[in-house]
Amino acid sequence: MARKCELTGKKANNAYAVSHSHRRTKRLQHANLQNKRIWWPAGNRWVKLRISTKAIKTLQSKGIEAMAREAGIDLNQY
Repeated sequence: MARKCELTGKKANNAYAVSHSHRRTKRLQHANLQNKRIWWPAGNRWVKLRISTKAIKTLQSKGIEAMAREAGIDLNQY
């Protein structure tokens, strides 16, 4: 399973870890992903998704149907 948000597509970002002496080493900034069970009213069941915390906040305002349509995923497969 990839470290990627299933609704927004957020993934890791390349960055540098900078020490006190200003030496730079490569590192990854991972997205804050959570395994979440979300109620899907149209399907009348729970759906398990691995989504970012930003997507959880957006989900409360937009709804699961609209976000899944934008992401191009079929909720029947989850």
